[in-house]
Amino acid sequence: MHPGLVLWARSEPSADRARERLGAHVDVVTDIGELAESTLVIESVVEDMDVKRQILGELGELLAPEALIASTTSSLSVTELGAASGRPDRFAGIHVFNPVPKMKLVELAFPAEATDDTRSRARSLCESLGKEPVEVPDLPGFVVNRLLFPYLFSAVRLLEEGDGLEPEAIDACMKMGAGHPMGPLALLDFVGLDVSTAIGETLGVEIPQTVRRLMDEGKLGRKSGAGFYDYSK
Repeated sequence: MHPGLVLWARSEPSADRARERLGAHVDVVTDIGELAESTLVIESVVEDMDVKRQILGELGELLAPEALIASTTSSLSVTELGAASGRPDRFAGIHVFNPVPKMKLVELAFPAEATDDTRSRARSLCESLGKEPVEVPDLPGFVVNRLLFPYLFSAVRLLEEGDGLEPEAIDACMKMGAGHPMGPLALLDFVGLDVSTAIGETLGVEIPQTVRRLMDEGKLGRKSGAGFYDYSK
């Protein structure tokens, strides 16, 4: 088995990309069995309940009883994810924010069954990484996304309604007028329009037609080279 920090990738291409980015700092594996001796595993796969349930169930059977499992979900029920793991008493939602090196906040959410030890270990982990954990209720979107995404999508609707209004103008107004480090449309591109749509649907927020049109065109934001802005230049 692999001591220290281990990253499990679901495919060889994903593993290769991780190795290129992380170098020798992390041991990258593709066999989930290599995680068997881990004392803490943080799941961060696609924001899809069915996919997460399957992987968390495997982890729950694989790990030692005292091991802690966490998810970086940004919108799904931590209670449901904890139940899927088979160990809700040893489960935590640890929602970090992008860009991770700059953002201090971590939202911590727990199933009702989570023990005091689980809560303490999750908080200590965040603090050891230089983050500031805030415990929040297990509600869709927690606090930040529950408030943020209705605002982000309202900016898109303003773009649709505004006669000649450009993304740059909306973003400049919110950066200078509201003190936001990034405008709402640039932020949607940064998060990814597909991820943003998944979060919005979980929260029950209406997704603007412009967002769906861009997705149909394959424009998902920064990661695809285009979204509300062109990143190919």
